[in-house]
Amino acid sequence: MTTPMGNATDTNQTIDVRDRSVGDLLGQISRDMSQLLHQEVDLAKTEMRQEASKFGKGAGLLGGAGFAGYMVALFASLTLAYGIGTFWPAWIGALIVALLWAVVGAVLYPRGRRQLKTVSGPVQTKETLKEDAAWVRHPTS
Repeated sequence: MTTPMGNATDTNQTIDVRDRSVGDLLGQISRDMSQLLHQEVDLAKTEMRQEASKFGKGAGLLGGAGFAGYMVALFASLTLAYGIGTFWPAWIGALIVALLWAVVGAVLYPRGRRQLKTVSGPVQTKETLKEDAAWVRHPTS
């Protein structure tokens, strides 16, 4: 009866388990499980770094676009308030513009929240952890 050796560098080697003690076999299993855990942690770190990098780049670009949009909205709002103020008192123009922006904020907030909930975590790590758990439960499959 032979079984593959738990070495990541050479998976073609096999060992005869009849020549090894139970302690040696348990030690090998422990080392293999430790190595597997370290590989899973490394995979999770790599995935999180990649996701964080994508998120950071997107956030930076959206931040720049948001600032530009803010400036446009500010000057357009001042222009609109001034224009309304030529027909009614200036405070009514400012109030109308403020109410318009309150409506815009009320519409955008839930949409933004919904969008942020779609950010995924380490998908590949989750899948390999499920596979590892299944293997631990049924190591011969």
